[in-house]
Amino acid sequence: MSNTNKWRPHTTGIVIGGLVLILVALVVSYMLRNFQPLTEVRLGSGVFSTRVAATDAARIRGLSGVDHLDANSGLLMIFQSDDKWDIWMKDMKIPLDIIWMNNDKKVIYIVTNASPDLGTSKTFKPEVPARYVLEIPAGTVKSAGIKIDTTATFSITEVQ
Repeated sequence: MSNTNKWRPHTTGIVIGGLVLILVALVVSYMLRNFQPLTEVRLGSGVFSTRVAATDAARIRGLSGVDHLDANSGLLMIFQSDDKWDIWMKDMKIPLDIIWMNNDKKVIYIVTNASPDLGTSKTFKPEVPARYVLEIPAGTVKSAGIKIDTTATFSITEVQ
């Protein structure tokens, strides 16, 4: 009888090791795609715990697919330069208030109650260049007293 058809103990170790490596690679890949640093944004009377979107992929994903956003949470998009950044509601499930801020973190443009039904049919865009865009639950701009020329405070430790 030939030994070529026998399963050897070291073969089992190689197969298990390979499966573990594949699993680790999948977990690391998932974390790199989905991990977003957090920062606290103070604006008006509100204090928001926000995820930070500082890469093109993170900004494009935004809050797409999010079913619920806590009252004091949101997404802070950070851009590397000032521009008239446009925002759409693609794949959104909840209405949002959207706030554009300049490099000094001063509010320059606000859209309230942007409907998720708009999808890509409408984009929102400020008339002057912005550096930051904050997305928070609809109705928060009014309840937190956020207005044009209000200045936000937040710090970003690492922008990619």
